[in-house]
Amino acid sequence: MKLTDRIVAVWPLAGFDKTLHYRIAEGQATQVFVGSLVRVPVGRRFTLGVVVEVDAQADLDFDRLKMVSQILYDQPILTGNLLKLGEWIRLYYGAKRESVLETMIPAPVRQGMAAKQDKFVSLGSVPSAEDLEALERRAPKQRALYDFVAQQIKAQKKSLILKRLNLSPATYNALLDKGFIREESRVTERVAYEDEMGAIEFADEAKVVLNEEQAIVAEHLRSDLESATFSVRLLHGVTGSGKTEVYLNAMQATLEKGQGILFLVPEVALTPQTVGRIRSRLSRYTDAQTVVWHSHLSDGERLDAWMALASGKAKVVVGARSAVFAPIPNLGLIVVDEEHEPAFKQDETPRYHGRDVAVYRAYLEGALCVLGSATPSLETYRNVARGKYAIDRLTQRVDNRALPMMHVVDMRQEIARTRKSTQLSTMLVEKLVDRFEKKEQSILFINRRGYSSSMLCQDCGHVVVCDHCSVPMTYHRTDETLKCHLCAAETAAPHKCPECKSPKIRRKGMGTQRIEDAVTRVLPRAKVVRIDADTMSRKHLFRQILGEFRSGKIDVLVGTQMIAKGLDFPNVTLVGMVDADLSLHIPDFRANERTFQLLVQVSGRAGRGDLSGEVVVQTFTPHADPIQFARRGEVDSFLEFEAESRERFQYPPYRHLIRQVFRGPNPDKVAFFAAQFAKRVGERLNGKVEMRGPAPCSIEKMKDHYRFQIWYFTANVTQVMAELVSIAGEIGWPADVIQVLDADPVNLS
Repeated sequence: MKLTDRIVAVWPLAGFDKTLHYRIAEGQATQVFVGSLVRVPVGRRFTLGVVVEVDAQADLDFDRLKMVSQILYDQPILTGNLLKLGEWIRLYYGAKRESVLETMIPAPVRQGMAAKQDKFVSLGSVPSAEDLEALERRAPKQRALYDFVAQQIKAQKKSLILKRLNLSPATYNALLDKGFIREESRVTERVAYEDEMGAIEFADEAKVVLNEEQAIVAEHLRSDLESATFSVRLLHGVTGSGKTEVYLNAMQATLEKGQGILFLVPEVALTPQTVGRIRSRLSRYTDAQTVVWHSHLSDGERLDAWMALASGKAKVVVGARSAVFAPIPNLGLIVVDEEHEPAFKQDETPRYHGRDVAVYRAYLEGALCVLGSATPSLETYRNVARGKYAIDRLTQRVDNRALPMMHVVDMRQEIARTRKSTQLSTMLVEKLVDRFEKKEQSILFINRRGYSSSMLCQDCGHVVVCDHCSVPMTYHRTDETLKCHLCAAETAAPHKCPECKSPKIRRKGMGTQRIEDAVTRVLPRAKVVRIDADTMSRKHLFRQILGEFRSGKIDVLVGTQMIAKGLDFPNVTLVGMVDADLSLHIPDFRANERTFQLLVQVSGRAGRGDLSGEVVVQTFTPHADPIQFARRGEVDSFLEFEAESRERFQYPPYRHLIRQVFRGPNPDKVAFFAAQFAKRVGERLNGKVEMRGPAPCSIEKMKDHYRFQIWYFTANVTQVMAELVSIAGEIGWPADVIQVLDADPVNLS
């Protein structure tokens, strides 16, 4: 086969999982690579595809093959290892190849979006004295423009010059036509978080000295990096123990080897602080660019981040879950910070877990993967116990700072003593006042937004429930509405019971708005700011508020889980956890684990500076195991206690769980198809899997769809998933019944 007769194999994004073959034009022969994004004909339409093989089988009839119509970029968009990673995700999570590829390739890249071009202005030919005099006399604005450009050391952006001098394009074009200035087009890179709000300052690198524990861990990581082979290490360090310093040390060692770095955080909210710290540190050692990668970036920022990586200009990526697919060249280190966080799990197809995908990517790349947490997940803890992962520990806070003292307040006794329902206990109020008077800061956490969690009639017991979901609607005081936090339905809050017309309809439970009001009543002179999904609608607002909090302009921060993890504020000496029981009572075998992790992580926000910290936990179940283990700071003891319980019932991590959800507007039809599916599974996989269900989901109705589920327990996800996907393909699904498979689910509602 001649070079001009080259055949390429392509995975088309066309709704089916097949490999198609195409020939390429003579002029394209040297432009196509494995991983190239191409446009190809499929039937009567054109679609995108990814090249997975160049110089494919020669026995194909070359003349009958259709031709690749376009190669969208000069460089591959996916590396060979990323293509392998995508196939693993497809098989393990039972996803369509198209959905996997669309997840891995950012939308602006798939759309063929071009880099941003801007006009830059510099001096052109040198005018004579007569020319300048003529400009001064006849066109003073042109003369002002020339003088301004002449004073600049380097070329300036045209748009900025016109805005600064308040000039019209006509004035600019007239001087350009005379040749006294010239313009050129340049690519302008859009860099996320380039102007870090909050002006986060970090210690000068020369002054950063690792303590003994940190130095030992850093040496272990450097040794693994030198070996240049795949390995996974759990960095188990108490909150405030300096895990980030250890990460930075390993990142410097990775850059010294000329390798790339992926740093994953669970929440977009944590990205600005992490980016600022990494850029501050690594800029002193290398000119390697650090890019941001997550779903909240603009298309332009995402495209430029991708181009910086694909071209090799950038070597360091910081981002949330989707950053695990960033095309980092020569990847040597992956850090998954707060590896236990549920936010690493994708709720939409493909339902991948960012932590587990990161580990598999490290395996493909022969890289080191570091999983960091103060409260490791049971899955990671199990892998350490089995010898699959190594473990390093940081048992002390930096500078030997004390861990915060945790006070557990029994709200049953508080209510009995005060004879009234209250949001803030006497102890928490006294400590809030004390901190405010000392000009110290406080954080209050409640994992529920809104003002009250429901509205209940005291006469007939009616609770206002969403018409579209089987959950109570949440009262929001700011606009006097009831809102559903599942489907976003909204209605005016009633003044009397919709059922019996009684005026005795009352707000029950509490959320962030109610706590904000309570704190404001206790501290009328304090600046209290609430952070939750309702207030953080504007881009960069979260970063702005955190910057103000860091600078001391805010006294008390009230929020949901957005403020529960990873944030470092040295002047915070009090953390209050309101209604700590919320996560204990959900129908989920991970309820104990989630509650314990939340308690430890939230309490870890206190006492991170020179001042000691305190934590007040308000609860109606003070003797619950997670609360008592957290109070004593016994992480290992809790993990062992919880592991014994999971092993007894053979729940994950001792077996894998695959959850299948069936949903549709007709509950009888959904239940019927769920039962039919279960019957087929029983016939085909008898003895290979333990099946439970079908049964209604804990939230039976969501967004007008009724939901049923089946749980499959297995030791081998890939084999069972392949069978389930096969059975799903055999059943003639009606358009109004949808089924979804979820391997290793995190959300069981």
